[in-house]
Amino acid sequence: MYPALAVLQTMQNKAEVLWVGGEGGMEAQLVARANVPFKAIPAAGIHGVGLKSLPGNIIRLVRGFFASRRILHDFNPDVLFFTGGYVAVPMALAGKRVPIALYVPDIQPALALKTLARFADKIAVTAQDSFRYFKRTDHLVLTGYPTRPDLAKWTRSAGRRSLGLSDDVPVLLVFGGSKGAHSINEAVLANLPALLEKVQVIHITGELDWLTVETKAKEISGDQANRYHMFPYLHDEMGAALAAADLAISRAGASTLGEFPLFGLPAVLVPYPYTWRYQKVNADSLVQQGAAIKLEDDRLSDTLVSTVSDLIDHPEKLVSMRVAMQRLAHPEAASEIAHQLFALCQERCLDHG
Repeated sequence: MYPALAVLQTMQNKAEVLWVGGEGGMEAQLVARANVPFKAIPAAGIHGVGLKSLPGNIIRLVRGFFASRRILHDFNPDVLFFTGGYVAVPMALAGKRVPIALYVPDIQPALALKTLARFADKIAVTAQDSFRYFKRTDHLVLTGYPTRPDLAKWTRSAGRRSLGLSDDVPVLLVFGGSKGAHSINEAVLANLPALLEKVQVIHITGELDWLTVETKAKEISGDQANRYHMFPYLHDEMGAALAAADLAISRAGASTLGEFPLFGLPAVLVPYPYTWRYQKVNADSLVQQGAAIKLEDDRLSDTLVSTVSDLIDHPEKLVSMRVAMQRLAHPEAASEIAHQLFALCQERCLDHG
């Protein structure tokens, strides 16, 4: 949802917007924080769902379709914009007479986006590698990953001051996504003293492991305690962490394709092994570009310290990775996607006289 919010921020007051999301979860809260009107509809997946859950999920999709029709009748949009998720399917079916734009965050589109691509008038993609996953490419446009405008305001020095970091010790950012990454947290905690001998650590843990990390932090003392900075989550200061870091360890979600290039941040990527291929494909692409190194989740504890040490001890490797990562940056991605949305709106207005 962050890519969509980034696009909306660039549109500012130029368009009337309504966000339609799924029932429950954090989505409504985050959208409200951005002062965007929100409506919820029922939605659920049907691909790969067990027979026991399938009938209920189909019923939710049907309910979502009729809820979508009511919303479309009341709001009467000029364009529909989707970034994935089950909720997009009933809305796209209900709004098939309205121009549709998609944004594909990951290099390999998820099933919902592959399905929606059949209805789309324009598809924006993060990377050139995404083109090979579509039969038609004439309606594809390479925009890059849209990042929040507030991220770019941070400089290295300002980020380090904000987070209380020293200027003369390298900084390692550990980030597992909004919910955290348990195996990454475990590997970092198991190797924390050795890591803190080399670097300062910004550890964004997620809420689930926060108490465990807090307890572990109390065992650290002296200079090492001053080098360890942990947070359950960062929102407004996420840009500070990205700007301050010399190296990141993270999963390989779609945001790594946009936020790391924006800051030219070299990365050690650990794809989540229990989902479909999306994170692996993202990681492989950055590795092939020379911008990242990939580690396997089940070997992370054993390889973490040696990998970090090798990069920190050979700064020329980090410089090479940083340059490669910077080449992948698309700082105007959000504006370009907004431009595509306005173009579809104009076409519809012309068609309707």
